[in-house]
Amino acid sequence: MQILITHGTLASTRVLHFERWQLVAGALALLLAMVVVSGAVYHAIFVKAARERWPVVSQIVHWVVQDDLASQERYLRENLDAMAHRVGELQAQLVALQVMGERVAAMAGIAPGELQPESPPAPPDAATPATATRPGAAAAPATAATAAMGGPFRDASPGIGPEATLGDLDEALKRLDERAALNADIFTYVESRLLQGRLQSLLVPSIAPVDGYVGSRFGFRYDPFNGRRALHTGQDYPAPVGTPIVAAAGGVVVSTDTHPEYGKLLVVDHGEGLVTRYAHASRILVAAGDIVRRGQVVAEVGSTGRSTGPHLHFEVLVDGVPHNPARFLARGAAARDVQARVLN
Repeated sequence: MQILITHGTLASTRVLHFERWQLVAGALALLLAMVVVSGAVYHAIFVKAARERWPVVSQIVHWVVQDDLASQERYLRENLDAMAHRVGELQAQLVALQVMGERVAAMAGIAPGELQPESPPAPPDAATPATATRPGAAAAPATAATAAMGGPFRDASPGIGPEATLGDLDEALKRLDERAALNADIFTYVESRLLQGRLQSLLVPSIAPVDGYVGSRFGFRYDPFNGRRALHTGQDYPAPVGTPIVAAAGGVVVSTDTHPEYGKLLVVDHGEGLVTRYAHASRILVAAGDIVRRGQVVAEVGSTGRSTGPHLHFEVLVDGVPHNPARFLARGAAARDVQARVLN
């Protein structure tokens, strides 16, 4: 394509040559410039109209803003409802955990009062509006200050309702965090008490030293040799010679001597003045100074010493005084039942 440019005064002519692609590029550039200029003019006019509140433009802006705000509010409400529902589920789970913790604590023998926080001490000599008096005025009776109460009810731990706000959710999450920390403390305390009880049970006679029945119990009986009434200071377990004898609790072997009446006698010290004796053994399998565990085989049944037949004479002494072994064994069985229920 050619374009002729003629100057009137000089009567001269210039010829411009354009290819097709150059014309297309020029047209596109001109169109783009017109779009940019139109957009700038439209934006300037629209901003001016919005600032000066031109009727039609202001109404359009109001509709657009209201629709945008409604969309944002709907989005926030849906998210708040979902969060509130989740917070409610967490609250229910924490309440269930708290109830389970209290039940486990009760099974472990922990009094409910041990799981309650101590009341904060009252400030010393704190004068409240109900008790403060003016100089020279008569003091109000103490009962009046405590009996006169009132005011609207405000639940200290309200739930999350359908109209919950971000502030409500924040408060609920704080309460959930506090309750979760309290439940963790409760379970830690219960675990420590159970561990303490287990350690104590390991050092207290809690299992029978021989499998079988009790032939003669602790208490007064007629002596099998002379027929006279006498105190039997332990429990007898009839069993064949060689039957294993196990330690009723963990401890340290004190002696493995031979006694004229007890025969081959094993004595185990469990600490705190608690001692167990295993008499009339045919063979003792441990030595003085050995540490034994509860349930460990320490001797074998025999009929040595003052005995009418093969059996184990088992004694429990506290500070040198014989006690009924059945009471210790019964407590041990109860403790094992509690631990089994807790673990199951």
